[in-house]
Parts: sequence; C-alpha cells; structure tokens
Amino acid sequence: MNKNNYCVIMAGGIGSRFWPMSTQKFPKQFQDILGTGRTMIQQTYDRIQKAVSAENIYVITNQEYVELTHQQLPDIPFQNIVGEPVMKNTAACNIYMINKIADVNKDANVIVLPADHLILKESAFIEKVNLAFDFASKNEVLITLGITPTRPDTGYGYIQFAEKNGEDFYKVKTFTEKPSLEIAKSFLETGDFLWNAGIFVWNVNAIHKAFEKYLPEMTQEFVACEYNSDQEKVCIETIYPKVEKISIDNGILERAQNVYVIPSDLGWSDLGTWTSVYENSEKNDNNNSLDSKSVLTYNAKNNIVRLKKGKAAIIDGLEDYIIVDTDKALLICPRKNDQMIKDYVLDLKNFKKGDKYM
Repeated sequence: MNKNNYCVIMAGGIGSRFWPMSTQKFPKQFQDILGTGRTMIQQTYDRIQKAVSAENIYVITNQEYVELTHQQLPDIPFQNIVGEPVMKNTAACNIYMINKIADVNKDANVIVLPADHLILKESAFIEKVNLAFDFASKNEVLITLGITPTRPDTGYGYIQFAEKNGEDFYKVKTFTEKPSLEIAKSFLETGDFLWNAGIFVWNVNAIHKAFEKYLPEMTQEFVACEYNSDQEKVCIETIYPKVEKISIDNGILERAQNVYVIPSDLGWSDLGTWTSVYENSEKNDNNNSLDSKSVLTYNAKNNIVRLKKGKAAIIDGLEDYIIVDTDKALLICPRKNDQMIKDYVLDLKNFKKGDKYM
C-alpha cells in the first residue's frame, strides 16, 4: 500500500430516518442495519483497509461517539478518531481533517467516505479508489466517484459531466441537488449524468488551495491550530462555533473548475431509508425482509421487520410495511411513507419527556 494514501471516514450523523433503531446515543452507522454481523462503519472500514493501511485511516464523528467508534474499530489508532464539538456539515470537517493529515504528511492523498453506505462490488470499488489516488497524486484535481444511475431517483444528487479525459475521467460540468421526478427522468435520457455518491479523493495541497480560494474565512480560522498536539482539541472547540455551516459540495465542488468524476458501477446505495434497506436485504418467498426466525407471517408480503433480539412477532395481513421494534419504541408505517419518519420523530419529541424515545 502507498504510504501517502489516507482515508477519512465521516461518521457524525444521527440517522433519524432509521428511528427507532437509530437513536441519538446509538446512530445508524454503529448499527448492523442489514443484519450482516458487521455495523455500517465496520463494513466501511473493512472495505477501505484493502487500499489504505489502518494507521492512515481517520474517523471524524461527534464527540459523543469517539469511544463508541474506538470500540467498533479497535485497529484504528485512537488518536485518529476525532470528535467534532458541534455539527457544521461537511466543509468544516474536511478542512479540519485535511490540516490534521497534512501535518503528518504534506504529500498525502485522501479519500473521504461516508460511514453508512452500501457497496456490493468491493473489487470494483478498490480499483476505482486506486485509480483516483494515482490521478490525484499527479494532478491538481478534485475527484468524486459517480454512480451510473439505474432509475430516476429523486433522493440522490446528480453530477453532469462535460467531456471525457481518456476513458476513466470525466470533467464535471454541473452538480444538481435532489431533483424533481421529471428532471431526474430527463437526466437519465441525456446519458451524461451520474449519481453523486459523496465519495471524494484529492491531494491535500489541491483541496487546500480550493478552500483558500472559495472558503477563505473558514480556511483562515483553521490555520491557527497546532494539529496533532495537546492544544488541538481546545483550539477546535474555539473555532467550530464560529465557522460557516456549509457542505463541501456547495462550498467547494460546485464552484471549482478542476473537478473530475470517475464513473463507477459499485452496487452502491446510500441506505438512506428503511425502503433502501429493504431493497438491499435478503427476503423470503413472500418478499418479506426479516431479521429473526421468530417472526411468523400470514397473508403478509413486501414488509421489512426488525425486532429486538429475544422477541417474537406475528404479522397478519400487512403489505408493504415497515415494522421496527426496540426497547423504547415501536414503528409501524407504510414503506411509501418512509420519508416521513423524520417528521414522526419531531412530533414525538413534543410528548412529555419525548426525548427519552430518541
């Protein structure tokens, strides 16, 4: 493995769309959502450690989850697990980690990965990662992996490419946030759009120049810290409340002129909803996704059922439903309403002592 190649796993979200399994204290990236025996962040680590050595893998998460991350990823050096004092979207955490890694290796090439995505074609993923590392090490470019769309999905962002530079790299023309269904259909018809997987690769010098150009105030704030020292934590806790809350996409990638995309067929899903979990999980003869042998179904099909261990359930007459039962809460709702779960959670918070269910 190339000693200049590093990884940052972003693991700070709460995953409220996966309530009640995902909670404030135990969010979805630390859960075995698919029932594979490994949590989402563990699967992400398992995948990338085939291209990046453990000592070069970093995790940035919420301060509350540093110890939990260490428990689940014991092979990563503890000092590589970083807790944000407040959530500030992805631009702040990227400049923070770029500075921290550059302090160790000024020639580092870095891949940035969400902690909670599914990638079924791991060999293809590693091939694309190594391709991106090589390209980033030789050129002042910002790279993203783009997924060939299989349907006009309104839940994903899209990347439009303008021209090919050889067979592997496409110059990016535009980024589009989650479009309407009609616009998504038109994107697929043109053939020059890819899904934005939120996976980025760059050399620390290239991304730092982009930050200096497009987010100069944020860049200046983070210059003050002495990284990888006893002073780092105090400095970051002073900086974070002041910096802008903006995504790396909006702040940098949508504005930069040196962005390239690598088309990638990875068997990818961002596992953003219970329906996406249902679509990617094993099912029985009635297309029910069950995580327990103690579930009996009658006249029931196309459901996803997740139970606390040691419990049994009987499901009769339900079709296309989500059923999730935990110690503190029970969710039963149509799969078509899975985007409303965040609203359910907000309403539940209004109950007396509603936060205890979160």
